[in-house]
Amino acid sequence: MQQASSEHSLHPTPLTDAQGWIEPKPTAMLVLADGTVISGQAIGAETTATGEVCFNTAMTGYEEILTDPSYAGQIITFTFPHIGNVGTNEEDIETVDMAHSDGARGVVVHTDITSPSNWRASRHFDAWLKARNIPGIAGVDTRALTAHIRDHGMANAVLATNPDGKFDLAALKAKAAQLPSMDGLDLVPSVGAKKGFDWTEASWSLENGYGTLGHGKHHVIAIDFGVKRNILRLLTDRDCRVTVVPATASIEEILALKPDGVFLSNGPGDPAATGTYSVPVIRALIEKNVPTFGICLGHQMLALAVGAKTMKMHQGHHGANHPVKDFTTNKVEIVSMNHGFAVDRDSLPKNAVETHVSLFDGSNCGIALTDRPAFSVQHHPEASPGPRDSHYLFDRFVELMATHHKAA
Repeated sequence: MQQASSEHSLHPTPLTDAQGWIEPKPTAMLVLADGTVISGQAIGAETTATGEVCFNTAMTGYEEILTDPSYAGQIITFTFPHIGNVGTNEEDIETVDMAHSDGARGVVVHTDITSPSNWRASRHFDAWLKARNIPGIAGVDTRALTAHIRDHGMANAVLATNPDGKFDLAALKAKAAQLPSMDGLDLVPSVGAKKGFDWTEASWSLENGYGTLGHGKHHVIAIDFGVKRNILRLLTDRDCRVTVVPATASIEEILALKPDGVFLSNGPGDPAATGTYSVPVIRALIEKNVPTFGICLGHQMLALAVGAKTMKMHQGHHGANHPVKDFTTNKVEIVSMNHGFAVDRDSLPKNAVETHVSLFDGSNCGIALTDRPAFSVQHHPEASPGPRDSHYLFDRFVELMATHHKAA
């Protein structure tokens, strides 16, 4: 399916029938805030979704990506054409509440969904999308849409589906144009925990499925900005007893749990907006020398807590093949990334050293404090299905807690 005529076009001269559409008649529309209209065939839920359109270059892990709470408020365009070909299952979901969709609002794919071809599949991708109320559009020239995002940035959009093929394009364009920018949006309340809970699930193995907590040598408090299940599993793997608390937890509530360390989770939205209530708590934890480790939004939260600034990126980083250099080991790792904001390295204070950098665009990907037991990374070392180059960062956190415990 190609694109309909519009004020802006990703294709200069789209071929159309007498009614202005390329056959078959479209049952889904993606309307960008700049007036671009993309037509295709509906998949997933019969509904309308709004959000910021980004592209993801990963070739695997579409179920994990769509259920990553960091994608809240976004519509994902997959550059890899064969999305849905291995079906879905109930084991690879990343949201802590597995029954609800706290991740992406919509999905854009190139090729029609095929029947599942994987022994772990328990449900067709289309049925899975319907069950989670996620609409999608197939038959899109995702390469052209990706190029459009690279040229013009991540745009707000409306994704509408209708089996009758009837759309009010003027109304959809107006709605897309009026959507608020991701700048200034605090999306954490829509994805984070409302109350605290204990986590005991460890990583999955072919023989035994998911494991369970051992002795629980270290007590980690995970501040939930939209945490992924696999982060919690990797902490559990390292004999950490994990207690998850809401992003609004006070310093008194956290310290009352007697943490050996605090983890700052991933999450969606503008870090500066979330920081209005989370930064004072994180700053207090740092001042009390509580070992602290942050990932993604947690990295940005740590940077804000020490006085640095964050900034909106043009197209963000979304994929599973990003090269990052770790200056502490002088090695290059291939990592997964998912973020639309970045830490401004020029704003880092003297006691925050840059530990990681993206080799794609040179943006900051990690910091460590020189006078406090705290560090963080922008990328996702827990990425499931991978890559797993950065798993050592969880070991580094455990070593930090152990060292601090001996010195206390």
